[in-house]
Amino acid sequence: MNTLFDKIWDSHVVSMLDGGTTQLYIDRLYCHEVTTPQAFEGLRRRGIRCLRPEKIFCMPDHNTPTHDQDKPIADPVGRHQVETLEKNAKEFGLSYFGMMDPRNGIIHVVGPEKGLSLPGMTIVCGDSHTSTHGAVGAVAFGIGTSEAEMVMASQCILQQKPKSMRIRVEGRLGKGVTPKDVALYIMKRISTSGATGYFVEYAGSVVRDMSMEGRLTLCNLSIEMGARGGFIAPDEKTFEYLKGRDYAPKDGDWEKAVARWKTLKSGDDAVFDKEISFDASDIEPMITYGTNPGMGIGITGSIPAEAAPKSLDYMGFHAGEKLLGKKVDYVFLGACTNGRIEDFRAFASIAAGRHKAEGLTAWLVPGSWEVLRQIKAEGLDKVLGEAGFEIRQPGCSACLAMNDDKIPAGKYSVSTSNRNFEGRQGPGARTMLASPLTAAAAAVSGCVTDPRTLI
Repeated sequence: MNTLFDKIWDSHVVSMLDGGTTQLYIDRLYCHEVTTPQAFEGLRRRGIRCLRPEKIFCMPDHNTPTHDQDKPIADPVGRHQVETLEKNAKEFGLSYFGMMDPRNGIIHVVGPEKGLSLPGMTIVCGDSHTSTHGAVGAVAFGIGTSEAEMVMASQCILQQKPKSMRIRVEGRLGKGVTPKDVALYIMKRISTSGATGYFVEYAGSVVRDMSMEGRLTLCNLSIEMGARGGFIAPDEKTFEYLKGRDYAPKDGDWEKAVARWKTLKSGDDAVFDKEISFDASDIEPMITYGTNPGMGIGITGSIPAEAAPKSLDYMGFHAGEKLLGKKVDYVFLGACTNGRIEDFRAFASIAAGRHKAEGLTAWLVPGSWEVLRQIKAEGLDKVLGEAGFEIRQPGCSACLAMNDDKIPAGKYSVSTSNRNFEGRQGPGARTMLASPLTAAAAAVSGCVTDPRTLI
């Protein structure tokens, strides 16, 4: 019996080329402002249009400031990139969700939120964290600029088919342990190259119990394990999440779609190229100590003796050291990893009745305008405001140093984003990746704190 990955991939094969290359049909292309200008320029040079413009959606997110979005972007490079995307979308007749548009946000938050990303689809974007959309049961992966041009021109892409891997997480997660911790734990165990060459299907009772927001977080981090992408078979939670969303099927089409989506699962006798299992009881809240997401420890643990000296030198840490109690200068809640409503609820659950630590800077950035509306509707902005926190406008923010929200050199940041590479949050910035609960615990205490002590 084929795996679910085989089913989706094989149903999108247009033709097979010499050497095992697949011409794969693509259902959805997402474009943001950073990676697509050359692709549009390529179309112009060739004098061609987008083959199926209705399948392409564009929105700025990386360069957008998280304040004063109604004013021109101050940075000339960022402003030019955003203006160029808008111009290209208009010229080629593509859907465009610009700044201040109520549909705008981080592209990997908006896609599932609007029902643009649906089960059984193939989805691509010029961004490695496209794997996020796998949470709805889609085969989603990042592509390069020349590949984006290929999809624009032909609605197809040339790809080698990855191998398949299934990662099971069984049992029940303990107090204060979130999907972000599950992902960081898996990376710690298999390393950031442990899934290279594979497309990962997540399974097991822990994954089934996860909310859709949690699944989006888990799939988002697949690329950080080296995987081509990661996804989860759609189930009743998926259908409930998607029902009624703007671009989801409506009325009679909805029932037909759900009937089709229910067939999207790996058979009981499906054969994977590799299978790995983990026990939920082994996972505690996680935090990274180094300069890749696989360099993580349990919040109560110590930095391992074999940790890379270069990374420790950059971070100002040493082997054998505990991170508990380490002073924190910045806290960032947001990104396509943890910028959804559930993440703000989690952060607020710790912040309620407490106050932001003196001297600490906190950036709380919703992943979309829709998330911001939910925050206000639930009164979370008031809870967080009373605790001394301000909600900013949507965007990628401090996930990467492409807008105003940069961590200064030498300062420590507890971040809910997906990467802690050298300089990722700003030149010389020292990033510790963690969950929204752990970030909130640091924000109210001013140091690395086990969130379980505050729950």
